[in-house]
Amino acid sequence: MIIECKNITKAFGNNKVLKGLDFNASAGEVLSIVGASGAGKTTLLQILGTILSPDGGELLIDGVNPFSLNAKVLAAFRNQQLGFVFQFHHLLPEFTALENVMMPALIGKYEGCAPKESDDAIKKRAIQLLEELALSGKESSRPAELSGGEQQRVAIARALINSPKIILADEPSGNLDSRTKEELHSLFFKMRDSHGQTIIIVTHDSSLAARCDRSLELADGVFL
Repeated sequence: MIIECKNITKAFGNNKVLKGLDFNASAGEVLSIVGASGAGKTTLLQILGTILSPDGGELLIDGVNPFSLNAKVLAAFRNQQLGFVFQFHHLLPEFTALENVMMPALIGKYEGCAPKESDDAIKKRAIQLLEELALSGKESSRPAELSGGEQQRVAIARALINSPKIILADEPSGNLDSRTKEELHSLFFKMRDSHGQTIIIVTHDSSLAARCDRSLELADGVFL
């Protein structure tokens, strides 16, 4: 199993958000997590992304407990093993599409999180990802010059640049129109088939959840 969660708990003050979650995800699996707002989906995704630590339980990612690592090693682990796609893409507006895609690899290189690699090699890989995501010719465009769907494809390319084992997506199509949404959903499965990542998607979209290999419903801090 690439992800193993055992009895994960999390509370904010007196509000118990996660109440002892257990689940596993296999390598190359596309898994959706669904549930009403406030059920704890985003909190769980933040724990899986090592951004938020659980109060109790254990998380193993490819056999490693990330919360046992010191801050510097954890940052390197997150940079290399995890890719993130958000509802509101969070692209840096002052940088081009190409520069946004390159950013995680450059951060990994210059902060010592990744093996040394030339900037030209990173740029070449980023261009290849943009081409794969049908964004040829958009390399020099800034986010404001791109459509919503194009911005999300840039965000997916950015998530893939370090070839992470896991992609975590939080409502990735939540602010897109119906046609663009369906194109983006298909893209996740294409990326899984091409790159082999495990993809965990938090979504309210029933059609996306139905397409996934497996769907888990979270309610009141527990899986149903």
